[in-house]
Amino acid sequence: MGIVLKEISKSYDGRAVLKNLNLEINQGEFHVLLGPSGGGKTTTLSVMAGLTEQDSGSVSIGSRDVSNLSAGERKIGFVFQDHALFPHLTVFDNVAYGLRVRRIKGHEITRKVEYYLSKVSITKEKGKFPHQLSGGQKQRVALARALVIEPEILLMDEPMSSLDAMTKETVRDELKSIQQEIGVTTVYVTHDQNEAVLLGDRVSVLNNGRVEQIESPSELFHHPKTEFVARFVGIKNILNVSPIRINNHEAAVLINNDGMEHPIRIRVKKYPIFEKGKEINLCIHPEKITLKREEETYAGNLNRIRGKIVKRTNNGNGFMAIVDIGGTTLHAISSDFKVHENVWVCFAPDAAHPLCGKKCREAEQQRKCFVTTQVDRLKTEGC
Repeated sequence: MGIVLKEISKSYDGRAVLKNLNLEINQGEFHVLLGPSGGGKTTTLSVMAGLTEQDSGSVSIGSRDVSNLSAGERKIGFVFQDHALFPHLTVFDNVAYGLRVRRIKGHEITRKVEYYLSKVSITKEKGKFPHQLSGGQKQRVALARALVIEPEILLMDEPMSSLDAMTKETVRDELKSIQQEIGVTTVYVTHDQNEAVLLGDRVSVLNNGRVEQIESPSELFHHPKTEFVARFVGIKNILNVSPIRINNHEAAVLINNDGMEHPIRIRVKKYPIFEKGKEINLCIHPEKITLKREEETYAGNLNRIRGKIVKRTNNGNGFMAIVDIGGTTLHAISSDFKVHENVWVCFAPDAAHPLCGKKCREAEQQRKCFVTTQVDRLKTEGC
């Protein structure tokens, strides 16, 4: 079953938490709700589950409007952040609880509990109590308890936030494997970008009670549509530019970031949303920037900006150089340069992507973000 939220609003004590939120989740997909604390992720999940009543709007699961149904009537499994296991019940009885409430027969309870305990690799611990389990084991029990009732929808609220890195990796891989095997529609809340990339078929970024962007993880991280999304997924290179000349294939723009000593002219790929003199933000991934020493020559159709390295950090996967280009900074992946060294910041015209705020009409594999003729322009929406 899929889930559709239409115009959902929710306020607490006069403070709007969800603001006419619209979200459609496809049947069988692993959908991640990604965003900062206070962005509305948990409230959205709670409204889906029927644990929180929306002020306005509707919730549909499949063809059913469940807006006025209780949590128990929605056929939903829920995995809470703190596991919410019954401390006085064994692992077996915790998992069996939902089945007993539904008055399932004893032999069927045993069959289903044993099956799902084996799915999450926790069968050997079925006689233990929660206080005897590790964090990873508790998480597996909570997952088995949610799955054993065979829900139409599985909802998970930051279930791995308390796990150590090694346990989190193991449980995450198991979770994805189980979800793919069972095919249950899953909605997973997190603020961890890495989890979103590794788990999600699609990712919705929530900010201030609204959905900023919905994409596949790859598309989201490589083609963010707003400055908030770009910064949240870790893209620090945001350039505020004004087009001054637009040709068939390229545009000349001026970088006008706050604090700059003077505008810097660069060439970028022509995008359909460009208008002469109209400001727009562009983002550039650090790996698309090459640093060269002042005396080095360079070839190709590259932009070249003079700068000075002001900081060098180790991000775990390599070194990041932060370069001052005259009042604003750019981040580039580099291990060969020192702090205070003068460099050329080089990148291709197509390295910069516009933060236009619009959803592209074309599918990801067909998207060119490029217009060469007026006919093409009429076929393209956004970028």
